[in-house]
Amino acid sequence: MTDQNETGTGRFAGGAAWVRGRFVPMDEAVLPVTDWGFTRSDVVYDVVHVHDGAFFRLQDHLDRFERAMARRRLKPAEDRAAIEAILHRCVALAGLSHAYVAMACSRGRPRVAGSRRPEDCDNHLIAYAIPWIDVIPKDVQARGAHLWIAGTPRVPDASVDPTVKNYQWNDLTSGLLEAHDEGYDTAILFDRDGFLTEGPGFNVFIVSGDRVLTPDRGALQGITRKTVLELCDGLGLEGRVAPITREMLDEADEVFTTTTAGGVMPVSRVGGRILGNDRPGPVTMRLYDAYWAAHADPRYATPVLPLDATAGLEAA
Repeated sequence: MTDQNETGTGRFAGGAAWVRGRFVPMDEAVLPVTDWGFTRSDVVYDVVHVHDGAFFRLQDHLDRFERAMARRRLKPAEDRAAIEAILHRCVALAGLSHAYVAMACSRGRPRVAGSRRPEDCDNHLIAYAIPWIDVIPKDVQARGAHLWIAGTPRVPDASVDPTVKNYQWNDLTSGLLEAHDEGYDTAILFDRDGFLTEGPGFNVFIVSGDRVLTPDRGALQGITRKTVLELCDGLGLEGRVAPITREMLDEADEVFTTTTAGGVMPVSRVGGRILGNDRPGPVTMRLYDAYWAAHADPRYATPVLPLDATAGLEAA
């Protein structure tokens, strides 16, 4: 079992992980190279964040994680209650009040050597908590991110379901490589039919007047995305999911991105176009403020449990 004196500034100073039924420091959280999660990206995952000592919309993230596992026929030994307790304990062990918290279920290794049958694998849960990170750094958010419109098309939804959070990032990474080659912060991808999808680790929104739109295809159904759409009503904005063409993007008043690891993240340039005065737009900043204010809403906040509330999780 874990000694409480090892938390925070001790063994778990860099973060805490759950791997193969026990809690370990992040640098000890490893997988066998034959795990299908590594060799085939045969894994689903989710990420929730902790802000000021509380998870934000934890139940929504657990719901999405359960749906993803069901879609991919993955079932770890731990049930939902155990997964939730493990997440709490990872954060408590790391001593974090602001954290990036991940849960993943990997296919695992075949019990029968050389088998190509998924049912021959023992699925397993991986979880970890590390200090907060932003998908788009805070200094970049402050001036507004510069987005490259990637030439690489998004993988078709029929091939890889984007609503199942997964590690198939080849198209997204190709877009990132393009963006960095051109001196941009990150990228957004269109599909082969010319409709906007998402970027590497974030959803995309466009603002036209009081309309706030986000793509209806090729994109994860993000929890931050969901929060923004809900907030629009209270701000007198029309928030909805819709097909977005290149023309609509080019004519948008504002663009912003959303993700658990960063929240509402402003954009000031898209391709060669400068938006507004090359700074974050007013509608974006209204939603930014409303999003962070929502973290104090008890409907969404789940305080991190102390260590003694999650004792006894590790196998003997």
